[in-house]
Amino acid sequence: MPATLIVNARLVNEGQETEGDLRFENGRITRVGGHIPARAEDKVIDAGGRWLLPGMIDDQVHFREPGMPHKGDMATESAAAVAGGLTTFMDMPNTSPPTLDAVALEDKYQRAKGRVWGNHGFYMGASNDNLAAIQAIDPLTTPGVKVFMGASTGNMLVDNPDTLDAIFRDAPTPIITHCEDTPTIDANLAAFKARYGEDIPVECHPDIRSREACIKSTRLALSLARRHNTRLHVLHISTADELALFTPGPLVAADGTRKRITAETCIHFLRFDRGDYARLGNFIKCNPAIKDASDREALIKALAEDVIDVLATDHAPHTLEEKSKPYSQAPSGLPLVQYALNAALELVHEGRSTVAQIVNKFAHAPAQLFDVKERGYLREGYWADLVLIDDGPFTVKREDVLSKCGWSPFEGTTFRSKIGATWVNGALVWNGEQLVGTPRGQRLEFDR
Repeated sequence: MPATLIVNARLVNEGQETEGDLRFENGRITRVGGHIPARAEDKVIDAGGRWLLPGMIDDQVHFREPGMPHKGDMATESAAAVAGGLTTFMDMPNTSPPTLDAVALEDKYQRAKGRVWGNHGFYMGASNDNLAAIQAIDPLTTPGVKVFMGASTGNMLVDNPDTLDAIFRDAPTPIITHCEDTPTIDANLAAFKARYGEDIPVECHPDIRSREACIKSTRLALSLARRHNTRLHVLHISTADELALFTPGPLVAADGTRKRITAETCIHFLRFDRGDYARLGNFIKCNPAIKDASDREALIKALAEDVIDVLATDHAPHTLEEKSKPYSQAPSGLPLVQYALNAALELVHEGRSTVAQIVNKFAHAPAQLFDVKERGYLREGYWADLVLIDDGPFTVKREDVLSKCGWSPFEGTTFRSKIGATWVNGALVWNGEQLVGTPRGQRLEFDR
């Protein structure tokens, strides 16, 4: 692979935004910063003062393989991800069959070979009866254990108190949790069915999947983690109330102490609120539910204050036909990987964040939190996973959506930044208009 030299870039890395150059060859970054003299063998790209970022790392996607190929698969959804500047992803275990043992986990890695555009890791799932499989996980090859502490699909809900306690005690990797209390949700749903029958308005979704359900389940997860000193990462925080349960501060303190309990939010909680159900209906129905404007504002503030540690997508595609059903029948989940970084950068244009902060939460922090080896930063020796940002504006159109489901909740939205190019392991895979070359994604390794 020939050497590439990107000159005149605004390098965004480790809290700084500096003018400089970057060279990579044989898949890895070899020089970063300052003026780098061009060599005869270098392919030179003039960034023209544009932002050059490390590729984003999405710690929460549902790429639907195996078992749900009509919604999406590893090839289509990873293509959408790299088009959106997301060069690494970690995929959830609630597939069909669910990823509950080493055989199912390895099957997903085998499926990914030669088909996946980005670098990838797959979570092991937890159930009420797979504790032995969790205890046997290799922490050097598996990002973590996903625990659904609320309603899920298949054999994925862990509601046995003794099993939950044992998982939090014995897991050899970080535990990541979906926190919603099922009895609370069931009671809410029964009340709304008594009122509306099967014709529940979608606007009721945040009252059914209520803030109380989130708070109760999150408190339980935190109490278990503190009891066992578990490395816990709570996914998709959606309420201002939950934020008060977490300790603000960097992932690593000045004395080297690492946070043991961390929090993630998702891009849709920062761009939508309850008022958008009237316009978008089931197309923003997700779990946990998008809630009030006051929650959205609190989550944006929490990013800046290091209460929220990670930004992710929770990309979860469903077909247009499925999403067009009545509320009670329509599945929850949104396709988000292709335009999540654009949406995050809108916070920068609005003066509500900085590009360094977005890079920290969407690239550095997941790399650090999961101990991802040699990714997530612009550092010499690291893999050349890179994103060049073009000045917009552009408007999202349905015909441009690469996810197999063929739609986006951002259709009709005009963004002021565009993904100009994406490199994965030093190979150009997105040129700003289309995919380039062949899938180059690698299996993630973890430095633990």
